[in-house]
Amino acid sequence: MPWVQIGLAVAITGAILLQKNEAGLGSVFGGDSSAIHTKRGVEKGLFVTTIVLAALFIITSILALIIRNF
Repeated sequence: MPWVQIGLAVAITGAILLQKNEAGLGSVFGGDSSAIHTKRGVEKGLFVTTIVLAALFIITSILALIIRNF
């Protein structure tokens, strides 16, 4: 079970690092933040994959906790 969680953690980290960051510091200091951005194609797929990996990580963590207590 710990190997599954390690693999999921590495996959989540990779998926997060591959995502494009639209909320940079430029918008904090008055940069162009008026553009509306919608996720499409690969970007949307990567976003959904990150959510699924995070959910799987949470589920395996809860299962590991339950199994360890019995």
